[in-house]
Amino acid sequence: MDALPGDLLKRKGLRSTSQRRAVLAALQGHPHSTAPDLEARIGVGKGSASGLSRQGLYNVLEDLTKAQLVRCIEPAGSPARYELRVGDNHHHLVCRGCGLVEDVDCTVGAAPCLDPVDSKGFAIDEAEITWWGLCRDCQERATAS
Repeated sequence: MDALPGDLLKRKGLRSTSQRRAVLAALQGHPHSTAPDLEARIGVGKGSASGLSRQGLYNVLEDLTKAQLVRCIEPAGSPARYELRVGDNHHHLVCRGCGLVEDVDCTVGAAPCLDPVDSKGFAIDEAEITWWGLCRDCQERATAS
């Protein structure tokens, strides 16, 4: 995210509120954050400096996702995660041990990256791929056990 959060919001037709700017700032450098991660980073709840309630955080995340400023991914068995990397063709690796999520660039290039055998009449514009396995740390822990 090279532009300032306020500028990004305005470009997408959203009001530049302190809560929206706080969420965008909290996601910088912290891809794949869960709502509780953001809650801890921003400070949410009664008397918090952000002025953001838990429900308000979820509302902001929904607004930012709909405006395509934030991408929401939902790996199976994991809470929803949010990232600023939007509009490109990337996928994810998820560790079954610790839940670590890493970005993987698509080797094909243009979306949707994969084509189904039968599109069933859909005009396909995106493919979401998740690879599952064990990260290096979890592999080392498993080997040591």
